[in-house]
Amino acid sequence: MLFITNRFPKGSIRTRIGRPFEFDLKNNAPSNSVFFCRRDPSGAITEVGGLNFLSELKDSSYRQILLYIHGFSNLPDAVFEGALEFQGLCDRAAAQEVLVVPIVWPCDDDLGIVQDYWDDQKSADASAPSLARALCRFLDWRNSNLNTPGTDPCLKRINVLAHSMGNRVLRETLAAWDKYDLADGVPLVFRNTFLVAADIENESIHRDQKGKLICDASRNVVVYYASDDLALRASKAANLKNKIASRRLGHSGPENMDLVPKNVYTVDCDDINNVYDPKGHSYFRSGRTRGQPGLVFDHIFQCLKSGRVFPQDEARRSAIIRE
Repeated sequence: MLFITNRFPKGSIRTRIGRPFEFDLKNNAPSNSVFFCRRDPSGAITEVGGLNFLSELKDSSYRQILLYIHGFSNLPDAVFEGALEFQGLCDRAAAQEVLVVPIVWPCDDDLGIVQDYWDDQKSADASAPSLARALCRFLDWRNSNLNTPGTDPCLKRINVLAHSMGNRVLRETLAAWDKYDLADGVPLVFRNTFLVAADIENESIHRDQKGKLICDASRNVVVYYASDDLALRASKAANLKNKIASRRLGHSGPENMDLVPKNVYTVDCDDINNVYDPKGHSYFRSGRTRGQPGLVFDHIFQCLKSGRVFPQDEARRSAIIRE
């Protein structure tokens, strides 16, 4: 499994292609550097470098790439476990269709959800500049292929799935990219962007908010939410404790659909989220049985295959998932 990380490794932060890469789990500060790596089935990790990483993605037999940005309080092993589960479901649905590429940003491993939560919020924000540079690296590489005679461009579709606080990472990364590296706004780089159980304010993707950049960078933006998501209730309590009163996007969907761009769609998962996950938070992978796709996964995969959120009704912008 190929992945990108801005977590510190043990030893030098200088890129050395082919070296064994081991996370320094005691250091949860975001690195200013970004590392392109491969994780073998044995769990061994090797640093492959940016150019080799992008070339492997291009040469892969998979038709599409799904960047997976995990939520808060997830150490690398948990991130890989979730990504492998999602990859298995994708391969079962259609062979060689979707390659899952995790983005591992530094979460804390302190005890206590409130302490974890605020440390991870700071880490999510501070991860933005280094991950924005990874996007710059991708665009530079893609454009160089376009301008190099005899070199085929990378035609794979790029999608992103952000879960929980991973939505904050995505929002801040695009904001940093737009502020420091781009002249005229973010380019359209993602076919589908899935915002699952999003731990950001529910007005974040309104046209006058910086989360609008998520919509600018995407053909489709699909918000999956559930009002009884217990993990987001803890998030809301943590925010209230710090005098921040706002519903979460993953609880209610957008505050006002009239104020979001036209490429935003919503899916209410309230009827099944607690059936698939006791906390009602990680309901986008397996269903009632691990390894068996749930209805949310089925909808995500249908979007990936078709590029349409509701192909039977192109004017539709919302749905409820029920078993």
